[in-house]
Amino acid sequence: MHRKTLFLAVTASLALAGAFAYAANQGMLPVRLSAPAAANAAATGSAASLPERSLRGAAAAANGARSAKKPTGPTVDDVGDLDSFGRNVRWLGLATALVQISTDCPSILAEDPTALCQQVNDLAVTTPFAFNDIARIKLPANASNSLLCHWFSPRVAVTFFNPTANPVPGRYSYNPTLTVENPVLNDPALIDATTGAPFNGKLSTGMSASESMQVVVDPGFPITQSLRDSVVCQSGLISKRALVETYGLTAAQADSFFANPTTVRLNVSGSSRFVDYTLYSFGLRIVGD
Repeated sequence: MHRKTLFLAVTASLALAGAFAYAANQGMLPVRLSAPAAANAAATGSAASLPERSLRGAAAAANGARSAKKPTGPTVDDVGDLDSFGRNVRWLGLATALVQISTDCPSILAEDPTALCQQVNDLAVTTPFAFNDIARIKLPANASNSLLCHWFSPRVAVTFFNPTANPVPGRYSYNPTLTVENPVLNDPALIDATTGAPFNGKLSTGMSASESMQVVVDPGFPITQSLRDSVVCQSGLISKRALVETYGLTAAQADSFFANPTTVRLNVSGSSRFVDYTLYSFGLRIVGD
C-alpha cells in the first residue's frame, strides 16, 4: 500500500512538472531564474528567449533592407538600346525575291510571266533598273514592343561580257531599301522630319547593304562571278527611339505605331554596264522584341 501511494505521488509530480514546462515553453508562464543564473544571463545576453531574439533580428534586417538603397536598372548610356534591353527575340517573318538583268528578258518572261527582269539593249550603255515591292512581310498589331530588325541575305550571280575590240570596265551596283507602312503615318499633319513632307502612310529606310563591283573585261571573254553577303541590323530598321529622334513622332505616336499592324516591303534599284546577265537573289527576315 505504501509503494502504491509513493508511485502515485511520483507520477503526479512528474505530470505537474511536465505541465509547467509546457506552459513556460508556450509563454503562458514566466520563466524565473535564480539570482546567480539571472546575473549570468544578463552578462551573456541570453536572458531573452530564442524566439524573441529571432524576432528582433528579423526586424533589424527588415529595417536595414528598407533603409538600403534599391538597385537601379541600366540607362541608355549603359546599354545603348534601353527599350529592348533584356527582352526576348521574336521571329516575325521571312520573304524572298528574285530579280534578273538580261539581254534576253522576253525568253525569261515567256517561261515565267511573273518574273522581274530588266532588259539590257546595249551592253556599252549603263542600264538602270528599279523594282519596288519585290517581297513583303505583313505584321499584325503588337507584333513587336519597340523595334523591327532585318536580317538581309543577298546573293549575286553576274556575267560580264565585252563585245568590243578593246578592254573595257564592266560594273554593276544595287541598292536595297525598305518601305514601312503603318496607319499612324496616315495623319496628314504628321511630317517626316527626314524629308519635310507628310508621311502619307509610309516611310523609307536603307539597310546598309548597297554593293558595287567593277572589273576589266577583255574582248570576247566572259567573266562570271558569284557573290554572297549577309547584313544584320544594329539599331533596327525602325524603332521607337528612331521614330521620335529621327522621324519626328511623339513618344505616344511611337507607342501607337507598334500597337498597329505594319507592312514592310523590299525594294531594289541599281545599274549595270557590260553585263550580259545578273541574277539577284534576296532573302529578308524580320525579328523584333
